[in-house]
Amino acid sequence: MTGEFESFFLCHCGRCRKDSGSAHSANLFASAATLTWISGEANIREFRLSGSRHVKCFCTVCGSALPFSQAADGVLVVPAGSLDSTPGLRPTAHICFSSRASWDDDLGSVEKIDGLPG
Repeated sequence: MTGEFESFFLCHCGRCRKDSGSAHSANLFASAATLTWISGEANIREFRLSGSRHVKCFCTVCGSALPFSQAADGVLVVPAGSLDSTPGLRPTAHICFSSRASWDDDLGSVEKIDGLPG
């Protein structure tokens, strides 16, 4: 990728929760960036939800979430968890917060374990 990230959103909408299997998706956005695949492009699959801006790209070999371009506005969207390095910015905001899961309140108070439980 060439270019800089401009924002980092944690989206709590129902579709992003289903995509991530978690409380939210974590995506970085860059309007002036370009993405060039060095290898593995044939293993990429893309799902675009009809009638929405929702897109999910993933690798058919390992299942990892992958970056994609929002064609309507030319924004590159990069799942934060797909990066091997730190993105260089902290999350900008929680979005669609009113749609958050009922169990997604006060998660900071939940016990923290440095490995697997048990």
